[in-house]
This record gives sequence, C-alpha cells and structure tokens, in this order.
Amino acid sequence: MKDSMKTKKVLTVVIAGVAIAAIALAFRLRSVDGYRYPSTESDHYETGDVVFKGGFETEEQDHGRPVRLIAAALGVESQVFRDAFSGVTPAHSMFGPTPSAARDNKKVLMDALVPYGITNERLDEVSNQYRYPPGPGYVWKHVPACATAIVTDGKVTGFKLIDAGSGYLTDPTVSVMGHESVKVKASVRFTQDFTTNGSIESLTVEP
Repeated sequence: MKDSMKTKKVLTVVIAGVAIAAIALAFRLRSVDGYRYPSTESDHYETGDVVFKGGFETEEQDHGRPVRLIAAALGVESQVFRDAFSGVTPAHSMFGPTPSAARDNKKVLMDALVPYGITNERLDEVSNQYRYPPGPGYVWKHVPACATAIVTDGKVTGFKLIDAGSGYLTDPTVSVMGHESVKVKASVRFTQDFTTNGSIESLTVEP
C-alpha cells in the first residue's frame, strides 16, 4: 500500500514537472516574435513575377544566430560580434538563463562591445530584432522582397524591384515565373538600419 502511494506521488510530481515545462516552453515561444519562411507556392505568382527562396541560412559556427545581420546593425564586423559572444555561457535549460547568468552574459558582451561605441540600449534593441523561437520553419523578423521581371521580345532583360525587403542573411535563390530557365543573381546589402539591413541590393540576369 505504501509503495503504491509512493509511486503515485512520484508520478504526480513527474507529470506536474512535464506540464510546467510545456507551459514554460509555450510561453517562451509566444513571447518571442518569430516568422515562418515565406511561401513559394506557384499559385501565389503570375508569369513574370520574381520568386525569392531561402536567404536565411546561418553559418555552422554561429549556431543559428544571424550574426551578419546582428553585427551590421551594431556597426561592427561579424568576427567582432563572434569574438564578443564567445565569452557568453549558454543556458542549459529550456527556461533560459537565470537572472544572474543573464547579467553575467550581458557584462561579457558589453565589455567587448563598448570599445566600438555600442550602448546597452542598442545591444538590447538589436538582440530583440533578431531573436526568434527555436524550431524548424522559423526565422527572425524580416520583410520578403518583391520584384517583377522586365520582359522584352520574350526575354528577361531586367527587373523592377518593388520592395527590397529586409532580414536576408544570404543571397536568396531567385527564379522568374514562366522563365524558369533564366538564371538570376541576387545581391544582399547590410546596414545599421533595420528596414534596409539584409535587403536586396540588385538583381541581375546571369549569362
């Protein structure tokens, strides 16, 4: 009887712990702005529309962090931010770092970044801009680019960039509806302004 009651108590504690963890994870996901990858379904486009795919791939050394965007927004080289972040102790819990650990990590970052003229407020602003929930299909805040092809005598000769977008980390793959054999090169630029950081700078037809 006692063993049975003890087992029930253990199970209750385990179930309660799982429930609390699930609630905490759900709260974390809701409290962080995240965006799904833009849809590239063909029925959303018409002939001549430019389709942008990808452009959110992070480097393996950055462990999912969009370092190039973060560094550009802070006004430093990517390696400067990588070096600064190398002293941060990652949280080993789904609840995130403890308050004391968060303070220690912030101090490490600020000690490394203050010499570059970066304030605590700016670091928070940039961190919030490019923070996103973990898991497949989610990326940081971004604005999808929009463009149409200029077609002359049935050939794509140029592009009209309607919206340069923002938040691209790498050059996206580009195709033109109805002209899938045409090879297009997209170039991304990086700035300190969130509205233009990671925006499409140019689109060119490749030979």
